[in-house]
Amino acid sequence: MSGAKPNTADFVIVGAGITGAATAYYLAKAKAGRVVLLDRGQPAAGGTGQSAAIVRQHYSNDVLLALARDSVAIFKSLPEETGYPMGYVRTGWCMLLPKDVLAGAKKNLERQKALGIESRMMSAEAARDIIPGLNPDGVAGVAYEPDGGFADPHLSTRAYVKAFADLGGEVRLATAVRRLTRQGDRVSGVVTDTDDIAAGMVVNAAGPWAGSLARTAAIETRLTVTRELDTIWISEAGRPVPTTSISNAVDAIYLRPMGYGRYTLGRGFPKDYETVDPDNYRHAVEDDFVADVRRRVENRFAGMKGMRLADTYAALYDVSPDWYPVSGVRDGLAGYADAWGGSGHGFKIAPALARGLATSLLQPAENAAIAGLGHDRFSSGALFSQAYGGNRG
Repeated sequence: MSGAKPNTADFVIVGAGITGAATAYYLAKAKAGRVVLLDRGQPAAGGTGQSAAIVRQHYSNDVLLALARDSVAIFKSLPEETGYPMGYVRTGWCMLLPKDVLAGAKKNLERQKALGIESRMMSAEAARDIIPGLNPDGVAGVAYEPDGGFADPHLSTRAYVKAFADLGGEVRLATAVRRLTRQGDRVSGVVTDTDDIAAGMVVNAAGPWAGSLARTAAIETRLTVTRELDTIWISEAGRPVPTTSISNAVDAIYLRPMGYGRYTLGRGFPKDYETVDPDNYRHAVEDDFVADVRRRVENRFAGMKGMRLADTYAALYDVSPDWYPVSGVRDGLAGYADAWGGSGHGFKIAPALARGLATSLLQPAENAAIAGLGHDRFSSGALFSQAYGGNRG
């Protein structure tokens, strides 16, 4: 409240999606002082909770390869470390490849192997042992990762929130952050609906709302918010259906099993992207999108024919100019760190990215895990390039 003597904290994290929650946990684990996690709603109530939550490690840049690799290890180990489930299910992950990207995919697999990631290339015919009912037409190869799969975004995020609280961290939900406070070249805290908090460091992990939050302190983000559509289907019992998570670059769709014959299905790159206001966008999914997804999936996987629509929803991506996350401090601006721009990758790399961010905030020289991901790359022209375009890696 204006004029009130503010509370003080060493770190304030705005946003209790998986990136914000995990950053708070790793700061508390490192005994970083008073750490406060704020969210205007509940954990994973934004982009995280609506994520397809596919877990994979197939990328064309070493920084994201390492983050994805280390995040898989964390998905496996954190339940034992904290006592809370992450909902990680190791189904394996496959990427169906058209001929024009096969060479790039093979290079990516070599990068994976160099970093100790288990993966291999196989023919479409051989992949039918892993993907029952696969139509091989137009599939030049299949990249396969046995450690891929999916996780439950709500369980994963709440695991971090609960573990953070167990370490003495302060969780304040249903607490909207109205603005950042800034004094010259330093962000000095936040103003919430109920009080002011002065902070040594504010971490902007507000996802699709990171841009509007940053603007309250005249901080540029170059963030775009896009509307992303997903559908939930139920397959017919007794059919030969996929059991792995699948990124299908041939038909520009993705698929991940949810158990009990249920699947999350959506469109992948290339496609048209609709830029929206995260506080005012269409939540209903258009009928032609549903029909298009059905056609693409049923054509590729014989056992999915006759599947029944269970649900649809419109989610949000917080997208950076090069479709790679934005993480870390900025030159010339103290007391502020970015932790947004998941661009469709956010959930699967969040555990390791958050750990790396927390480490870099406490020990600035120890920033290898998030090297190159800072916002300053946009003004310097050091953008990331990807093998396939869009958010595919």
